[in-house]
Amino acid sequence: MRALIISVDLGDPDFAAHAEEFAMLAKGAGAEIVGTLTARRDRPDAKFFIGSGKADEGVAMAQALLADIVLFDQPLSPAQQRNLERAFNLRVVDRVALILDIFALRAKSHEGKLQVELAQLQHLATRLTRMWSHLERQRGGIGMRGPGESQLEMDRRMIGAKVKVLRERLDKVERQRVTQRRARARGGALSVSLVGYTNAGKSTLFNALTRADSYAADQLFATLDTTTRRIWIEGAGSVVVSDTVGFIRDLPHGLIAAFRATLEETVHADLLLHVVDAASPQRDEQIFEVNKVLAEIGAAAVPTILVYNKIDRAGLEPRVERDAHGTIARVFVSATERAGLDALRGAIAETGQIVGNNAANYQTLQSE
Repeated sequence: MRALIISVDLGDPDFAAHAEEFAMLAKGAGAEIVGTLTARRDRPDAKFFIGSGKADEGVAMAQALLADIVLFDQPLSPAQQRNLERAFNLRVVDRVALILDIFALRAKSHEGKLQVELAQLQHLATRLTRMWSHLERQRGGIGMRGPGESQLEMDRRMIGAKVKVLRERLDKVERQRVTQRRARARGGALSVSLVGYTNAGKSTLFNALTRADSYAADQLFATLDTTTRRIWIEGAGSVVVSDTVGFIRDLPHGLIAAFRATLEETVHADLLLHVVDAASPQRDEQIFEVNKVLAEIGAAAVPTILVYNKIDRAGLEPRVERDAHGTIARVFVSATERAGLDALRGAIAETGQIVGNNAANYQTLQSE
């Protein structure tokens, strides 16, 4: 599908990197990018986001390039999206809808598909009027009094009923997950979750650590479904390792809510491995974005090791760094080259022992 990208600079110092990231999202959704229109604004325009002049420029550009769709790199209000679609006479997809579309494309498990469908329906519920704009233009005409509104109400009821069913199914899946988590806890296994910005190499690292065959690729959101494997690490014993969905800047809140059951693995983990792309110039911002989501889901207090991956691309050597208290804070590895993995296993074992001792001391204090 031939896509025109509209990229809006609202004064972000990392605008170029964010624009490149959005282009990767578009390609990940299967779009053929035929052109990019850049708009600079101090604040969004209430009607078109980019202003009427830039909207006219975009319409001319879309027509000249024979674009099939317009991809907008900012979240749009329902009114802005409706106004842009009327101006372009094309489908306009904003950042939130594009991410939802990629999630729908990549979800493989039953739970993942349920979560994506729930997020899509919740997003759609705010935009139903756009679907019936042909009735709005004829409001008040002979034979057209009321059908549009009644159809919207029927759509809302149908979506509400579907959302209720999906939530019930996800609750059932979550109860099963809680049962599995309790069984693992009774077994005394250390629980480790891999988290990180999308495309940081989590799945590749997961495969290297566990000798699994989870799908991994150099693209955003290559894998969505949580995969769990049990491994043996010298000094730690049995360890349950989980690979989770990647995070991204301005991850839609609907997706965070929909994937809360999956992310529960992160909240209840004994240790987080926060995987960072060491070769990315935006790695500090990406760390901040991941920490923001971790705080939102209640996982900010879980012990964490920063794992700087892709050191082969960054020209770095494998090593372990400690904080001022002597606790392991950062481990530098290359999952593709399998460099530094022994040091990472050692870090997991050492931190796991500290976590275990702290938990035992807490239980002793509680019993007293």
